Amino acid sequence: MHKVGFDNEKYVKMQSEHIRNRISKFGGKLYMEFGGKLFDDYHAARVLPGFQPDSKVKMLLELKDQAEIIIAINADDIEKNKLRSDLAITYDLDVLRLIDAFRDIGLYVGSVVLTQYSNARHAADAFQKRLESLGVKVYRSYVIPGYPYEIPLIVSDEGYGRNEYIETSRSLVVVTAPGPGSGKMATCLSQLYHEHKRGVNAGYAKFETFPIWNLPLKHPVNLAYEAATADLNDVNMIDPFHLDAYGETAINYNRDVEIFPVLSAIFERIYGESPYKSPTDMGVNMAGNCIIDDDAVRRAASDEIIRRYYNALVQQRKGIGTPEEVNKIELLMQLAGVTTDDRPCVRAALEKAEQTGAPAAAMELPDGRIVMGKTSSLLGATAALLLNALKTLGNIQDDMLLISPLIIEPVQELKVGYLGNHNPRLHTDEVLLALSICAVTNPMAAHAMRQLIHLRGCEMHSSVILSQVDIDTLRKIGINLTCEPRYQTKKLYHK
Repeated sequence: MHKVGFDNEKYVKMQSEHIRNRISKFGGKLYMEFGGKLFDDYHAARVLPGFQPDSKVKMLLELKDQAEIIIAINADDIEKNKLRSDLAITYDLDVLRLIDAFRDIGLYVGSVVLTQYSNARHAADAFQKRLESLGVKVYRSYVIPGYPYEIPLIVSDEGYGRNEYIETSRSLVVVTAPGPGSGKMATCLSQLYHEHKRGVNAGYAKFETFPIWNLPLKHPVNLAYEAATADLNDVNMIDPFHLDAYGETAINYNRDVEIFPVLSAIFERIYGESPYKSPTDMGVNMAGNCIIDDDAVRRAASDEIIRRYYNALVQQRKGIGTPEEVNKIELLMQLAGVTTDDRPCVRAALEKAEQTGAPAAAMELPDGRIVMGKTSSLLGATAALLLNALKTLGNIQDDMLLISPLIIEPVQELKVGYLGNHNPRLHTDEVLLALSICAVTNPMAAHAMRQLIHLRGCEMHSSVILSQVDIDTLRKIGINLTCEPRYQTKKLYHK
């Protein structure tokens, strides 16, 4: 498994202090656009081993008394029931989830803003009523013709001036969202306009972990970001404005570089001058300063590129991805100098599938050992692999039954005879439930259960696309899964 390559404690302290300094530069009021995931940033955790998935939240908790949250959601995304693919919930439901999550840890959620609002937004109107009935303040911002290039109109009472002014009470206003395209930047800039009209020269900053501005353009960590955003067609590039202003190379990405002249012009209309000379200047990202083992980080990021490649292949097979995404990640793999052969569990799973003529799976344990699972009459390959991995980690003999057939067979009867399933084999969640039941009376089963914690961060490959149930269970355990882009059956409908 990967060595620690990132100092998380240093990151939390350095990042929070850097944000405090940025607040002070703008007279004590800063609107910070927060890109990427605030909670559960597993991408960052995978490419920066040592980075904790909740690091950004911990950083905000350092600023708890100064910070409030605004959650932006595009009215069109509500109308279209846009989904967060990682959680399989709609954006509007994710807003509710985020509010609960922030409140649970003691962060203040000031309001929700419906962005790009226009007439006849029935679902958005219903969502606003729902939020207001729950005691959440809701504001609206509107579609501005010619946005973002018609600057005289945008920075006027007919542009930003039409948007509802969002009442805030803290010095740091964090603007976040369920996903990209939600209007975070527009919300921040609109507030700058309204604050200026009220005599407050508030500032703007952007918090995005990737690409890391002070790592080389072709560093695997930055290449992994391109792989993760292949569907958005983001491209890392040298920031030409930063190079021109300071003579220093800094890495940014195409969207920020392209929009920077527009942002500068907007700042000049509001303030009289732009506070930033480059898009990199707008950022507050200290992650690059907290890497303590570059080799470990390079290896971890290279592995992530391979995982993203397999994910793109599966998405294409499902009809929700494109060949262009696959081709882009193939190029990134070449730049990083990696192939699928660099993922040991892939070859093991494919060889086992070929030997058995049925779906198989393989896992690389923390010490480098490879464990395999095959399809049987009782268990699917993934469920079998899970049990075999727990046995190996717990030094339990391979022939020892952790789950009695007397437990498995009634579960199969329930699935097929009463619940209408065609496949009698146990899924991963079912086998874990069965194992937990056996653990009450079987000490070895209890011992096996205690090994689950050691599976976090393990690498796994399946010879077929898994069911969503299995995928969700493996994600909860913390296993890094990849699949071959093929289904187990020729059916058109797959759960």
